[in-house]
Amino acid sequence: MTTASSSSPLRLTAGSRTFSFESGPLLMGVLNVTPDSFSDGGAFLTVEQALQHAKQMEAEGADIIDIGAESSRPGAQPIDETEELRRLLPILEAVHDAVPLPISVDTTKAAVARRAIRAGATIVNDISALRGDPLMGSLVAETGAAVVLMHMQGTPQTMQQAPRYGHVVEEVLAFLRERVQVAIAHGIKGSQIVLDPGFGFGKLQEHNLQLLAEFDAFTKLGYPVLAGVSRKQFIGNLTQQPVQQRGYGTAGAVAVAVLKGARIIRVHDVGSMRDTVSVVSAISRHARSHVGVSNA
Repeated sequence: MTTASSSSPLRLTAGSRTFSFESGPLLMGVLNVTPDSFSDGGAFLTVEQALQHAKQMEAEGADIIDIGAESSRPGAQPIDETEELRRLLPILEAVHDAVPLPISVDTTKAAVARRAIRAGATIVNDISALRGDPLMGSLVAETGAAVVLMHMQGTPQTMQQAPRYGHVVEEVLAFLRERVQVAIAHGIKGSQIVLDPGFGFGKLQEHNLQLLAEFDAFTKLGYPVLAGVSRKQFIGNLTQQPVQQRGYGTAGAVAVAVLKGARIIRVHDVGSMRDTVSVVSAISRHARSHVGVSNA
């Protein structure tokens, strides 16, 4: 397998932008412009609502705005390219004009990604890891956008019906290694790639917990790893809280992901998660800088 160099600091290139992670993980704020997303479906359907939320996330410390116009919640029905673009483009264009943050587009369709990149997006967050559209890999290579390759067992329509694994961490690792090879075969550079183990996408409770417990296994592949744990059902199962009240549980999961090397944290509650990431990152940096000092 081709891996990123482990001897140099991680970098991510997205169009003309280069991200480093020297000061800690980046926060990717979620902007769902869908009527049926699991957490905030219907809340940001108009340009005015979406733009206000994007500006709020910027003020709270987001580093990236991730805009999605097709729900990927369990059981969600797919929509066609025309409908996805109708929902997406006016909002993406408005956010790009008003908010000086890089934009990620959450889509599996190459035609949608192409239009989004023309409108200013520089990251493609592809939950299918280039499997959903045979043209996506060449599009990412051609445009120089960054791409998030996520693991999902099944599809949003089927993924939670009966997911099963022999060893979930090993199987997700093998999948991500294979998708990296596919991406590079399309001409995508290693510096454009982000990996995502896909919490909640074809995973039962024990699978999600094991992925988080062994999250550092994914960071050893040599690419930035994204943790998308925000408000997920496995947190609700542990806290017995509804979606909108899973902030404290999310903070606990985010803290573990940061300690285990996550470089991008995808969240709904930017302000509180910025505080969580800042504190945990500072503790982690302090611990690394003092390794061996007490034994000197």
